[in-house]
Amino acid sequence: MTTAQRILVMGVSGSGKSHVGRLLAERLGARFIDGDDHHAPASIDKMARGVPLTDADREGWLETLAGFLAEARARGAPLVVGCSALKRRYRDTLRRGDPDLAILFLDGSRAQLRQRLSSREGHFFKGDAMLDSQLADLEPPGVDEAITLDIGQSPETLVDAFLRRRAAGCAT
Repeated sequence: MTTAQRILVMGVSGSGKSHVGRLLAERLGARFIDGDDHHAPASIDKMARGVPLTDADREGWLETLAGFLAEARARGAPLVVGCSALKRRYRDTLRRGDPDLAILFLDGSRAQLRQRLSSREGHFFKGDAMLDSQLADLEPPGVDEAITLDIGQSPETLVDAFLRRRAAGCAT
């Protein structure tokens, strides 16, 4: 893997995208962008009220993140982006920014995710209905699209496993 790789860390809320993404970026000497920091204020307000986002709500947000990926690709710079990217078409939008985008899918059970979300403080994403909405929307990537790892492992173990599998030529 080159140092100029762009990587998407995806999964539903509570899967550890931000934590794992930051660790991965640190390990690679890459910039980390948390997709949550780039939602429109209206989208943040909706989520804070427990209202799931629609595809239309996500469109501009995904285009913004794809723009960051395209910019990093053009500069030959490494970049790690944490983004739910629940549906294949969302990931396709992100790949327009970098067709060689590598993807790490953080997968876990509803119980694991709920437990993690219940211990979160100061985040706009709240409630079982929001989690259930994300799980209903999730189109898990196949082995041809992503490296999938179980969130039951420590963040450090997840980063190590992802990097080992990438070095071995697994997935995108």
